[in-house]
Amino acid sequence: MAKLIQVALALLTVFFAANAQDVTAHREVAQKLMDRINVADYPGIEALFNAEMAKELPLDKTKSVFEGVAQQYGKLQKLDQGQRLAGMAVVFPAHFAGGMLDLQLALDPEGKITGLFLKPHSGSTKPAPERHQTELSLPFRGHWLVVWGGDTRALNYHHDTPNQRFAFDLIGVGDDGKTHRGEGAKNEDYYAFGREVLAPADGKVIEAIEGVRDNAPGSMNPYSALGNCVVIQHREDEVSLLAHLKQGSSKVKAGDTVKRGQVLGLCGNSGNSSEPHIHYHLQHSPIIQDGLGIRCVFQRVIVTKNDKTEIHTNYSPVKGEIISPE
Repeated sequence: MAKLIQVALALLTVFFAANAQDVTAHREVAQKLMDRINVADYPGIEALFNAEMAKELPLDKTKSVFEGVAQQYGKLQKLDQGQRLAGMAVVFPAHFAGGMLDLQLALDPEGKITGLFLKPHSGSTKPAPERHQTELSLPFRGHWLVVWGGDTRALNYHHDTPNQRFAFDLIGVGDDGKTHRGEGAKNEDYYAFGREVLAPADGKVIEAIEGVRDNAPGSMNPYSALGNCVVIQHREDEVSLLAHLKQGSSKVKAGDTVKRGQVLGLCGNSGNSSEPHIHYHLQHSPIIQDGLGIRCVFQRVIVTKNDKTEIHTNYSPVKGEIISPE
């Protein structure tokens, strides 16, 4: 038996909406799996699989795999909070008597397991800072609508994903107060599409993804969820991620040093995005999937809501506000 037990099957061929219910459904199945692993109920484990999964991992292989896990790691004691991976699967840090593994699950629409992966735990044990030290500016010019943003699940659907807990989804607004012209059938109809995306603070680009095509409005690409993106490290434990940039628009590459306000690329509709917008969040780790979100405040924000405009300093925008840096 290999030192590391890994079961890697094709993970999910169907897009799952990124929401709290998705994480809850995965956790319920993960708990059933945990209970059946601990009592060596291998037929019960197989009953959690969909047909394709059961074909790839029949009963004899299921027994061999989980006997090996039990022999090496002992009983599964508890599961930590799950983290959604690109809207396609959820990973749970799993505490075994003999150590920790990451349990990654993907489910089909009927709630059956269609992907299962056990690997050494890679999560950070360092807590996220309670407050960031880097001074942040809004990463754009002009007026933008906060579609998701805030510190609660009601305000922010990212809330249950650890690294995106305080993330923002931002859509450009025109002078008419709308987000697009006409019916919004083309990316070019959206005011956000092609607007410049700026560095929120000085730092070093540690990752840059380019080459992902832009989606047609209403279509999403969960297989490259971030789309074209730029990741900037400001401090050891303060990292910005800006996603869904326009294909071919990136102005920076990994290793570049950037200054606050420098153009990184243009707003696009790439990745897990149904219309042109910017996704922005701050996290405590340069490894995207290991990060914990940091609530971020921007130095100066002009906020319009309910026909009232106010200037705020050191402000964290929330859902429903129209914001601008000037």
